[in-house]
Amino acid sequence: MMVAMTDQVSGIEGRGRYRALVLRRLLLIFCLLGALFASVAVDMALGPANYPLADVLTALSRPETVSDQLRVVIWDIRMPIALMAVTVGASLSVAGAQMQTILANPLASPFTLGISAAASFGAALGLVAGIAIFPVAVSYMVPINAFLMAMLAALFIHFASTMRGVTVETIVLLGIALVFTFNAALSLLEYLASEQALAAVVFWTMGSLTKATWPKVWITGAVLLFAVPLFARHAWALTALRLGDDKAASFGINVRRLRLEAMMTVSLLAAIPVSFVGTIGFVGLVGPHIARMLVGEDQRFFLPASVLCGALLLSVTSVVSKMLIPGAVLPIGVITALVGVPFFFVLIFTNRRRAW
Repeated sequence: MMVAMTDQVSGIEGRGRYRALVLRRLLLIFCLLGALFASVAVDMALGPANYPLADVLTALSRPETVSDQLRVVIWDIRMPIALMAVTVGASLSVAGAQMQTILANPLASPFTLGISAAASFGAALGLVAGIAIFPVAVSYMVPINAFLMAMLAALFIHFASTMRGVTVETIVLLGIALVFTFNAALSLLEYLASEQALAAVVFWTMGSLTKATWPKVWITGAVLLFAVPLFARHAWALTALRLGDDKAASFGINVRRLRLEAMMTVSLLAAIPVSFVGTIGFVGLVGPHIARMLVGEDQRFFLPASVLCGALLLSVTSVVSKMLIPGAVLPIGVITALVGVPFFFVLIFTNRRRAW
């Protein structure tokens, strides 16, 4: 009887600890959401003409009470840029998070596995040579080229990962090989390009949100809204996959099908944002690891935390890009690289001491 009472008390204590853990994770997610709203508001307040934050909030909540100039600046110019930072950051972070999950690789991301480099090469084909890989919508030649090349690189990584005898280290090496291959091809195009085309390619590869428009925001947002519920539906299976393929298969999970579905969705998530805003590195690497440190591996919390961490990271980066040099907006890809490279080194040296 004493043993039964002890087990009952232990069960109650265990449930209490679990509820406290869930509550803490939910609180962290809501804190990230609040920080994201604050960052977006500050992002819209900054620019060539800075506005008080109170005026920005008034223009958002009661646009009919502010001047036409302020309403146009906030709603038509700055809001697409601010929301593009949110959708692109969230998309790249979720893509990196699920790449790390399905490939069991802490260094996996659209940038480190060559997807961003492939998109840059595809865009350069249009900017320099005028080549349209899919010659239907010539006006969208550059983003379509970038999207198709990014999808090809992602599919190559996926099918390579399913080959017999391929290890995590092999996938990393394949990604590095893709990065060098596409960068070399891009350098060749830049060497052959005219001055005007070269300037366009260099600007595109630096990554920028300044050409964001409402249609681009809707497209990236729609892809994100399609992908996140799909991953949420497989939350339990993706969490189990972190235990290894054999363990996940013992739970009745079709690992091969899950990995294929996830990789196809990840390819879409990674390719669409990069095709619109250019190369933005390390958000897909840093965002998921921050989320993992905050809420752990459980996909029920890890997935929304990855969305918010990526969105917040790129939104804050957008704010920083406007503040470093007054009157100028630095390429956002440069800022993310400066933040991401030190984190990348820390991650490499940390994983030398302990298994991921």
